[in-house]
Amino acid sequence: MKGRVTHYQATAVFIITILAAGSSEHDLFLKFCGNWRHDSDSLSLNISVSQGCGGIRVSANESSLSVRGSITASCNRTEVMSLDRYGFHLVGDTDFCLTWEPLLDQLMLKVGETNLVLCPPSSPAQNCCTDLSPGPNEPEASYGITRGRIQTDHLKDQTVTGYNFKGEFTNCKVLCDLANQAYVKGSQNTEHPCAQRSEKEMKEGFSGDKFSSSWKKQKTSPTVYIPPVLKPAMKTTSKVSVTFFKNNSLFQVGYKEVKLLPDVVEISVENEIITNLPEPIKIVFDHDGIPWNIRRRCVSWDTQRDPLKVNWLGDGCKTKKKGSRLTECQCDHLTYFTVLVQLEPKPVRHLLALTAITYVGCAMSFLSCIAVIVFFCRNRRRSKEQSISIHLGLALSLALLSLVFFFTGVLANVGGESVCTWVGAMLHYALLSSLTWMGIEVFNTFWLVYMVFRPPPRPYVWYLMGFVLPVVPVAVLAGVGDIYGMAEIEPAENVSDPYYMCWMKVNEQNAILAHCLTTLTLLAILVSSGVVILFLVFREIRTRDEWKQNRVAFFSIWGLSCLFGTTWGLTFLDFDPLSDFILLLSCFLNSFQGFFLMLRFYMLDWVRKQANRSVLGSTSSGSVKQHMLQTSEKS
Repeated sequence: MKGRVTHYQATAVFIITILAAGSSEHDLFLKFCGNWRHDSDSLSLNISVSQGCGGIRVSANESSLSVRGSITASCNRTEVMSLDRYGFHLVGDTDFCLTWEPLLDQLMLKVGETNLVLCPPSSPAQNCCTDLSPGPNEPEASYGITRGRIQTDHLKDQTVTGYNFKGEFTNCKVLCDLANQAYVKGSQNTEHPCAQRSEKEMKEGFSGDKFSSSWKKQKTSPTVYIPPVLKPAMKTTSKVSVTFFKNNSLFQVGYKEVKLLPDVVEISVENEIITNLPEPIKIVFDHDGIPWNIRRRCVSWDTQRDPLKVNWLGDGCKTKKKGSRLTECQCDHLTYFTVLVQLEPKPVRHLLALTAITYVGCAMSFLSCIAVIVFFCRNRRRSKEQSISIHLGLALSLALLSLVFFFTGVLANVGGESVCTWVGAMLHYALLSSLTWMGIEVFNTFWLVYMVFRPPPRPYVWYLMGFVLPVVPVAVLAGVGDIYGMAEIEPAENVSDPYYMCWMKVNEQNAILAHCLTTLTLLAILVSSGVVILFLVFREIRTRDEWKQNRVAFFSIWGLSCLFGTTWGLTFLDFDPLSDFILLLSCFLNSFQGFFLMLRFYMLDWVRKQANRSVLGSTSSGSVKQHMLQTSEKS
């Protein structure tokens, strides 16, 4: 027993020495780079990798680059392939890097800008080949490898035919335990803990099983649910393996516009290729919160199409979102699985139609708001209604919002980023001002209906709140910087031809946070309070005789809805399968909001004149109190 403890301590001391070593002569992880000097129209790659720890040789000549040796724990690959399909037709020098990760049994080769997976990652074996150090030098040549280096240490500047590296077996299990405690970084910034693998026998009567990782010091981890149908019917017993990977940069290779979750799960059945399962495998990924407007989908690595390249596809998997922190993947095959997160907001379907509706709506709303302003200015002296100043403020803010939004696309394409910084801030101010005035309309209606005998605040108070208060958050965000600028909206029909507008930088995390804290927060308060006031007003006036006339009821509620901005609440209902319909409806109602307000004011004035009595009052939310409730307004 004492001998075992002593052996374990000795192994631990050896491994800690390796982990602490800074010299390239003894590295736990090998990263060998160089320049391949070649002179051929047709280039090839020769791979011959097997199990063991006899060492590895990297060599090159005028037409081929070779990687041969035995350093892996479970990977075996022998292949000669043409590099033409990856676009290599250059004559001269090509950069390359060979990376060996012993804790993952992972061997990767980068030639130019192409990353090739020679040995995919797997769980650690009992022993692994580490401490790869340079072997005997090879002769110089006209073609071969020049400027060979390990990490940042140069080995030789001259061109040689190849480099040899010899290694030593190390207890991988102990190494992983120590790596788990120290969070060792690999040569590709791979963060260990090592991969975790669980295996279970599927015997007769197998009823399914559940696998989960046991990462230490990790807040999130996936859970795998294996269905009974996974067991092959022709075998009495078979073994299912589930391997959990964490923070392996290999899986992110080649994906710049998207991000993968740090967790990747590999599922396999011994000596079986399983596809088209009648009951899917379920993998539940627990992750950090993902904003509602960021697209995520379950993907799998298609190792059959091109085993040398990481190729994530959504085929055979369904995505089920369970809030912002959980994503369930239901897949009908076995391979590597993870969740792919679109860093930018998801492409917009029917963008051309939405743009056309927005332009027409903004133009109509601007002209309508000008008409409303003229209407109230002409009737201001004749009417004693105190709500006119509030209606004028709302009309002014909506006119500014419609005008700026109408020209934001043109200014983005003509003026670029510098102009968009100012226009985006102006658009944000106009939107906040409009929402604030809608909130003032809500408060004013509540005051008129429930606080009859108290005088309302002076008009200048409303103007300070509606026009001055929104300046504060916009000024703060402009001072912070990198918030306002050019926003890019991709149409789903052609993502290569985006639409540009001046707004917040939707790709920046700070801009998304600012949008949520200012616009969405104010909108949520406005919509919720507007719905409550609509309900309270309806409860007060539903017994009135005037409500027996459908047109009066319709124009009253519809008009109040426009005043209160409750149609903006459709923004929060953008979920599949009605996403397209909700988006079109929201675009139409909100773009034409100024036009609907004009209709409301003019129609109520027409009804008043036709009836020759005060049915709805002087075309405002004040009319609810004055005429529907037949209560005298206190000046």
